[in-house]
Amino acid sequence: MILTLEASPVEEIFWRGGRFFLKRDDRLHPDFSGNKARKFYYFLRRDFPRVEQIVSYGSPQSNAMYSLSVLAKMRGWRFDYYVDHIPLQLREYPVGNYRAALENGTIFHIGRPLESHSDPATLRIEEGGRQKEAEEGVALLAQEIVAWYRDQRIETLTVFLPSGTGTTALYLAKHLSQEGIGVVTTPCVGDGDYLQRQFALLEKDSLHWPGIVDLPRKYHFGRLYGEFWQIWLELYRQTGVEFDLLYDPKGWLTLLKHRADLPGEILYLHQGGLKGNESMRMRYERKWAAGSARSM
Repeated sequence: MILTLEASPVEEIFWRGGRFFLKRDDRLHPDFSGNKARKFYYFLRRDFPRVEQIVSYGSPQSNAMYSLSVLAKMRGWRFDYYVDHIPLQLREYPVGNYRAALENGTIFHIGRPLESHSDPATLRIEEGGRQKEAEEGVALLAQEIVAWYRDQRIETLTVFLPSGTGTTALYLAKHLSQEGIGVVTTPCVGDGDYLQRQFALLEKDSLHWPGIVDLPRKYHFGRLYGEFWQIWLELYRQTGVEFDLLYDPKGWLTLLKHRADLPGEILYLHQGGLKGNESMRMRYERKWAAGSARSM
């Protein structure tokens, strides 16, 4: 199976008194949008005649899980996905990525997949797509950014993105550093030390690592925060762009706090993940009764 990705567009927005550029990777593909199209590009571009199964692990609302379920369905492979737990309400009323993955035939297991010797019939995909094969697609993204940067004749550019495993940020930094383009990220799962440990699993040379900035307050991944909901609503209402509700609110709050310290123009990477908004919006609306959001 061959998946060809056209370069995602870059848009300009003015918000809170500043100018930002958006790299719209959310528009890449309906089933492999954002960084999933980049991380799984290696697997989408190649045939694997001996493979019969995908095994992966993560959250029951993971964007990576959904994209892998599509890949498995397209290839006629079995997809075994392991989670720590599935909330009772989600099991009884499936929504979002979980529902879509079920519809694609995903087989869910509670616990962690067993470590095993290499099996040519099984593709083992790390949580969130954190693996060396992700570099190929992210390198393509870096090429697109460099081409746009040169075309716009921008003197100094900083690429900013929120991170889970940090895989996209790491490989972007590796491939953009030779052009003098900085990459800065903020941790959404764990803290800066966690991100650095993730970087080290893929790239030992810290000179290739992106910069890390954070907020003073600790936020727990997946919990609801009023400031996250408010900035997400404000961004949508003022820019017309829908962002992911898990990563982007912290991304934008962190970017605003550190904007003065980041050199040059800012290119914010919109990494998709909007299918997961179905369940997150329901949770936020139940908690804050923000009925106006339903008019989106």
